[in-house]
Amino acid sequence: MGKLITLVGFIAFVASLSYGKVYTDLEQLDSSKESYDFVIVGGGIGGSTVASRLSENPRFNVLLIEAGPNNEGITDMAVPAFFLRINSTYSWGHVSTPQIGLNNRTLSYNQARVLGGSSSHNGMVYTRGSTDDFDLWGKVSGDRSWSWKTLFPYFLRSEKLVPPPGGRNASGQYDPRFHGRRGPTSVSLPWGGPTDFDLLAMKNAEQSKEIRFNLDVNSGKPSGLIWVQATIGNGERCSAAVGMLGGKVRERPNLTILLNTQATRVLPSKESLQLDIRTVEIVSVASDKKTTVTAKKELIISAGAFETPHLLLNSGIGNKKELEEVNVKPNLHLPDVGKGLSDHLAFPINWSANDVVQPVDSEAAFEEWQTNRTGPLTEAVGHQLMFARIPPDAPLFKEHRDPAAGPNSPHVEITLLSLGPRVAAYISLLTPKSRGTIKIASNNPLDMPLVDLGYLTHPFDLLAVKEGIRMAKRWYEGPAYEGYITGFLGPDPDALPEEEFNNQLKEIIQTFWHPVGTASMSPRGAKYGVLDPDLKVKGVKGLRVVDASAIPYVPTAHTQASVYVLAERASDLIKDSW
Repeated sequence: MGKLITLVGFIAFVASLSYGKVYTDLEQLDSSKESYDFVIVGGGIGGSTVASRLSENPRFNVLLIEAGPNNEGITDMAVPAFFLRINSTYSWGHVSTPQIGLNNRTLSYNQARVLGGSSSHNGMVYTRGSTDDFDLWGKVSGDRSWSWKTLFPYFLRSEKLVPPPGGRNASGQYDPRFHGRRGPTSVSLPWGGPTDFDLLAMKNAEQSKEIRFNLDVNSGKPSGLIWVQATIGNGERCSAAVGMLGGKVRERPNLTILLNTQATRVLPSKESLQLDIRTVEIVSVASDKKTTVTAKKELIISAGAFETPHLLLNSGIGNKKELEEVNVKPNLHLPDVGKGLSDHLAFPINWSANDVVQPVDSEAAFEEWQTNRTGPLTEAVGHQLMFARIPPDAPLFKEHRDPAAGPNSPHVEITLLSLGPRVAAYISLLTPKSRGTIKIASNNPLDMPLVDLGYLTHPFDLLAVKEGIRMAKRWYEGPAYEGYITGFLGPDPDALPEEEFNNQLKEIIQTFWHPVGTASMSPRGAKYGVLDPDLKVKGVKGLRVVDASAIPYVPTAHTQASVYVLAERASDLIKDSW
């Protein structure tokens, strides 16, 4: 009997060697002949991470389906400084509904449609958030293993801290105790050493009582002036497609990647007492060919905070009444699908400065990048950022409860950028109380979802942005900037009439593209939420969600690190189930 079991296992292993393909179109996939243990919908951070980790086991056959094209060979993606000029071909092209809180403005929203997802076209900033953020996951989900202490080893597992491009000594700009060295995702500090503008900030932090220097933003206590860490390795973007699916991962015989193929619905796989969903309907972006694929073990949705609820709703999983209104047959009444969206909005302000523009020779910079992957094009968002808590005696806390997860969570992020005679900053609200929704307008799964960001629909958020502006003003009034900053250009909440300032804010407010929470975790057995703590869809067998939609509240950080850690732990949860 033992020899028979060994033989069966060997045959299964040999059978897996027929896999290991990258298909550029659905026409190349013969789903009638090929079968998979796990089918993953969405090749962003969540999907790429899970595909990489599950395919480490040669006995698991894994299919990863991505709606967009390959990431390879796209210069604008590889060059960090070019991230704002990436072609719209690689974006879904979402436009929000008219925003009530922004005087009915609509906002274009850049969600990636390419292998690697948003990690292939974001600003690459790598910040984890606070210990309190992740401890809140444990509290909200009813599972304390979602906590900073439990998740910290997963942060280390996913990360590979590498020297800055060019190999400069970055000692004193990070704390090595909080970083991994062997993971697939490269993280580094900026190519350039401290500029005069950077040194002014360091000097000011020494004298400031409000914002002090913080050696490492990723220690779990992010508040302060910090040196930027970014997912850049050897001067190039290290997206999930590069890190998690790079090297020899794509050569694994048990991993198949299917590109340019959109999932339209998830479907019941068989009749059973409990709803069993392991089948996905997919369509070719190029030819409109349609087919279904069924996972033998699990179907995993990793389509992102917009497309995951979009897919669930089109599959009849959501609010029964709302689904019937758009002629979608309800399969499961889960009212919170698409609800609870939280995101980071950002507001730009400016100062005049006694400085000159330092021009960059773009041709020479690109030649330097092509030659040895160094130079200014290896940087995307500058050298430093600030994270800060609104003072506890601020008037808004007399009217509103503090939404921060705890004392280690900052309320705002303030960017620092010198443009010669002008200094610019974005004030990003990290702890919004406003919530948005993702809905569907019809029963056509190829129609775009209705994206309501919900910006400034809660009064706390506008007041908090004003406090963030005041903190930034106080920062540049510090003694280190005497003679350098020559005036505040605003918009100024303390100089303009309230209504005029509020309208200016609503006209120019932007997004930092950090949506989460549209398929949120909640305690097992809870009547609210979408996922149990193991990320399985409530009331469904065979279906999990692993992406930013599962995160209950937007963290006080750029969100990519949070999705990496979520997906790393999810991979272990899935492995442990099989």
